Amino acid sequence: MTPTRNTSMRRTACTLLASALATALALSSPIALARGGAKTKPIKLLVGFSPGGGTDVVARYLADKLREELHRSVIVENRPGAGGQVAAQALKAAPKDGTTLFFTNDHTVSIIPLVMKQPGFNTSRDFTPVAGVAIYVSALFTGTGTPVKSYAEYIRWVHDKQAGKGSVGIPAPASLPEFMTIAIGSRNSLDLTPVPYKGAAPMLSDIMGSQILAGISSLNDVLESQKAGKINVLAVSGKERHPGIPGTPTFSELGVSGFEESPFYAVYAPQGTLTGDIAAFTQAMQKILARPDVQERLASLGLIPQYLDAEQMRLREQAYAQTWGQLIKASGYLPQ
Repeated sequence: MTPTRNTSMRRTACTLLASALATALALSSPIALARGGAKTKPIKLLVGFSPGGGTDVVARYLADKLREELHRSVIVENRPGAGGQVAAQALKAAPKDGTTLFFTNDHTVSIIPLVMKQPGFNTSRDFTPVAGVAIYVSALFTGTGTPVKSYAEYIRWVHDKQAGKGSVGIPAPASLPEFMTIAIGSRNSLDLTPVPYKGAAPMLSDIMGSQILAGISSLNDVLESQKAGKINVLAVSGKERHPGIPGTPTFSELGVSGFEESPFYAVYAPQGTLTGDIAAFTQAMQKILARPDVQERLASLGLIPQYLDAEQMRLREQAYAQTWGQLIKASGYLPQ
């Protein structure tokens, strides 16, 4: 072997060794170790409502599927309070390392910012959409112990039998059902008063016991009671009839416009989470929501599965806030 060739080989070996050393040092840096360590940590899925509720049930089901798809532990952490505000504020303060996600409904991320002066978070500034999961509808319903079986009968009953005044149960104050109640009353020259409950369960109990004539809540809260023949669903929001109760008309069909934009469930991450992490979560949700068994399960809960990517979710948020913002303004409600 010639001296020149020996020298060349030694230089090549030194170059390779230096490159390997540089790579090793880079991988052992605090930033790299933190990012690599984050990939082995459990993913925390925040939920803004109590265990056992409708949102929690869906979150736990999706957490199981994410666990299978990502091959990582996914832990549901309930942070109930203030309609999801507590969990939203926790997401804002969470590390941006791909270990924290937030499963929520429209009320927390879209409605609360419209009805509160200082919600403690800004959805567009503090959160990054990961994926839209499903939409659902709101339903006006009565108990089967009353003679009211249709929307027209309900309007006539309040007008004729209650001197144009009525109470409508709602699951929470400053929620969509409150503003829907006010709009329905205004458009039918009725004085309808929203009566807030601490959730759908006690409201359902009072309606089935004829303590109050009607209520408005999400269909997934009352679908089982409707199937069991304990309530009558008179109308639903949305652009089309709900596949779970195709015989029930939409408000639009009944001449009540403005309730077309459907509420939604979605997954968010803290703003600033690495693009690669967001993409991995989005892809996982897309695969999960394409599965027939997942679609069937969500449908059984009264939801309409609907995958949306991050950009589509941003557009939905904008359309949703605009539509319901107009309804809230028209109600005369002032942010608290």
